[in-house]
Formats: sequence, C-alpha cells, structure tokens
Amino acid sequence: MAVLELRELGHTGLKVSCVGFGASPLGNVFGHVAESDAIASVYEAFHLGINFFDTSPFYGATLSESVLGKALQSLNVPRDQFIVSTKCGRYLEGFDFSAERVTRSIDESLARLKLDYVDILHCHDIEFGSLDQVVNETIPALQKLKEAGKVRFIGITGLPLSIFTYVLDRVAPGSVDVILSYCHYCINDSSLEDLIPYLKSKGVGIINASPFAMGLLTEGGPPEWHPASLELKSVCKAAAVHCKEKGKNISKLALQYSLRNKEISCVLVGMNSVGQVKENVSSALEISSAEKSVDDLLQEVDAILGPVKNRSWPSGIPQN
Repeated sequence: MAVLELRELGHTGLKVSCVGFGASPLGNVFGHVAESDAIASVYEAFHLGINFFDTSPFYGATLSESVLGKALQSLNVPRDQFIVSTKCGRYLEGFDFSAERVTRSIDESLARLKLDYVDILHCHDIEFGSLDQVVNETIPALQKLKEAGKVRFIGITGLPLSIFTYVLDRVAPGSVDVILSYCHYCINDSSLEDLIPYLKSKGVGIINASPFAMGLLTEGGPPEWHPASLELKSVCKAAAVHCKEKGKNISKLALQYSLRNKEISCVLVGMNSVGQVKENVSSALEISSAEKSVDDLLQEVDAILGPVKNRSWPSGIPQN
C-alpha cells in the first residue's frame, strides 16, 4: 500500500509528512465545523499518514487550538508520533510580538492543545509588526522557551517573502529553524522558488501553506474577503473552468504541483472533514502515476495564468 512521503524539515531532525494538516478550518474560519467532524478528520489524517498538524491561537479566536487539542488527545498515541506547530504574536485582539506576550502565549496554547510542548512555535504574520522587534525581542524570548522545553523549534510566518531575508540576515545562525510561507508556491505564484537556495544556505526548513492560494485555485472560488485583485480572481476562475472541462479538479492539480518540489518539506492544506482528508491524501499518492497528464494540463493552465503569474497582494504595515 502506498504511504505518504516523509521529508526532512531543514536541520530540525523532524520528518514531516509531505502533506500537513492545516487546522485553521477547525476554528470555523471558513464556515461551521462540528466538533465531531473535526475530531474525525484529525483521526483520519493521522491514520492515513499525516503526522504534522498546524494551528494558531488566532484561528477562530483560540477555537482551532482547543479542538485540535481534543482531537490529538483522542488519538491515544505516544506524543512522538505526531508533530504540532502553533503560533504567537497574532491574536483576535491584534498583534503583540512583545517578549511578555509571546511567553504567556505558549502556556495558553499548551493548555488548549493539552500538550507539554509544541514541536514548532512560529511568530505569526510578522509583516504586521516591527521586524526589528521580532529580531531583537521576540526570537530571543522564544529561545528561552526552547531552553525551558516548551518549544522544540522556532519559526516565522508571513506573506511578503522579503520578511524572511530581513530576519534571517539579522539573527544568529540556527536561531530560526523553519519558515512558513503561504500563497507563494502555487500554480499562479511560484515566487518562493527563487528564495529556496537562500533558505537552504541558512539551514532553514521550508513549509508551504495554502497551495490553493486561499481558494483562488478551487472550483468554488475564493471567499468574499479574499484580497486578490479582480483580474487575478477572474483569471484563476478561467483556469478552474478549463480544468473542469478537461475532467480534472484544479485543486487536485494545484496540490500535486506544490508537492512535486522536494526542496519544500511540507505542503500545508486546510482540512475540515474526512472527505477532504481522503481527497488530499489520494491526490498526493497519485502524483507519480499521473506525471504525463499532470504535465500536459499544467502547461495549459500555466498559459491561462500567464498574465497574472506571481502577482500577489499587499500584506502588513507599509514599512515592511
């Protein structure tokens, strides 16, 4: 039986499943999810070979962490069988990257997750704070949490790729273990690729989130609040329609595209049901058997997306 590939995450020694479970939907971020469905989806994911689960206190105003905590507890397996990342610095009430707040944050997260430690603690969407504060105050505070055993590894997340080089060029080597980038390694935007050699030179593991570009690369289209331009939305919609006419689902193609780059350790996908979990795992397992047809369709979709390739949207405070 085919099993999900495990990939090394930078220099952490962690081996993460190539598909990771994004738990933001468990916080009802994209619509209501019954707790029983959430727990069943985590169970299914774990038993199909997904060992990496990502959340944040921001998702659903702490609901995602609480539900994920219950779900992981119900697995009833040894703690070293799964890998958990959560975040700090972004909360329902706003952004706070102070040492005091992030130190308090991890204790709150651990209580909700019902865990003694998390494998990775990320500074969440740092482009909305002072990058110098992240370098000089937040990361040193997280290193103390690492020494205390509450956190095994430290990460940073955000949308603009420039934030990663800004921080990594200013911290001591090895003080940031992982970056989580989103919406920059998708069929419509592969700009993360240019940064991979730099990240590898820094020994940093790479997690790519949102291979569907927050809903742009889905048959149903993005949510109302999606920050993309109208042109980007309409071109992505045309690509989705083209795939459907060819009897393919653009989301499946998008996930397969993201997974094919082995330099990226994990592709994080938001999931909220057993059906979604099964779909994503089977898409991942099908890649090698469908190379030719995937390549052909990718070329066609690439041509449609050409006019908007690597176009993003602003995120963060202006000085970042």
